[in-house]
Amino acid sequence: MVSTTEFDELIEVLRDFIRREVMPAEAGIDESDEIPDRLIAQAKEMGLYGYALPAKFGGLGLSVQQQVLVTLELGYTSPAFRSLFGTNNGIAGQVLVLAGTEEQRKQWLPRLASGEVVASFALTEPDAGSDPSRLVTSATPDGDGWVIDGLKRYITNAPAADVFMVFARTDPQAPPGKGIGVFIVPARLDGVAVAARDHKMGQAGAWTADVSFSGARVPGDALVGEAAAAGYSTAMRSLAHGRLVIAAMCVGVMARLIDESVTYARERSQGGHPIADYQLIQAMLADSQTEYMAARALVLDAADRYDAGTDQRLAPSAAKYFASEAVGRIADRAVQIHGGSGYMRGVPVERLYRDVRLFRIYEGTSQIQQLVIAREMLR
Repeated sequence: MVSTTEFDELIEVLRDFIRREVMPAEAGIDESDEIPDRLIAQAKEMGLYGYALPAKFGGLGLSVQQQVLVTLELGYTSPAFRSLFGTNNGIAGQVLVLAGTEEQRKQWLPRLASGEVVASFALTEPDAGSDPSRLVTSATPDGDGWVIDGLKRYITNAPAADVFMVFARTDPQAPPGKGIGVFIVPARLDGVAVAARDHKMGQAGAWTADVSFSGARVPGDALVGEAAAAGYSTAMRSLAHGRLVIAAMCVGVMARLIDESVTYARERSQGGHPIADYQLIQAMLADSQTEYMAARALVLDAADRYDAGTDQRLAPSAAKYFASEAVGRIADRAVQIHGGSGYMRGVPVERLYRDVRLFRIYEGTSQIQQLVIAREMLR
């Protein structure tokens, strides 16, 4: 466990690093669709590839509350930077933390925590996005192993991945959400192919791509855990954790957008007066600050509930739903406050406006969060 003093020092170092090293690189990341090698190396040195992984396996072993506070800092810069190590700590790494055997954890988690290995979470398919319970990728028993066939879409970090956590149907006769396993599949295995990087609206530097599996044979111990039908529940638990992290990312971006807006409003004049003097500008700033404070409080409360084990489903969905919708509104106001300059490439608020749109889609769309929240309420 990280002590309070050690954690406070970590936050201070991270905050300084974000502002001194990462923020000056944002425009270049957006232009090149690449994270500089020096930032990748520094992220590994700082332990960022394993801050959410157990200390016994080389991670920092942070609580969910602490993970959220780290993510608030990471959210202040380009979302692509967190994406470098987001899947190791989050949806891919958590598959092993939540469901892996002791041997699987010993083999993979230390390598994920150090950044030696990059892991990807291969769940989404062309016809199974918001409803992954209907995925069709198959895992067929073959002697003492499995043969995997299928296509996965929009897989984060796929072009850089060393290993995939692949969700596949082990029982073709099972109803949706049943008969699904999750498998550890090395990226360079015969039968695994990663397509060219997707060209996205925003979040340049955070790579996604299709991944196809054609007769990819894995040994029996590639099945995560010991149940060939437990993959879907593992995915849902991993996604619940991921939703809380995405909510925290949204709050971090909100803080940046508001700071950019306040700075511009103070410095920009219109008709001989700072635009900060205009009530319409003040109203937009007030709305944004209020939504930021509400989202931050909601995320921190949800993290407390998650750590306590009292709510690991509804609260993460509520936090992700509210924060991802709110950051879109705040980004829109930030562009409006900047006026014409806010519509120009190279301005932080324009870049972040494009970046935040994705938060309402991945880790489950806003519409999926509504369903999760309502179903939990009606139980």
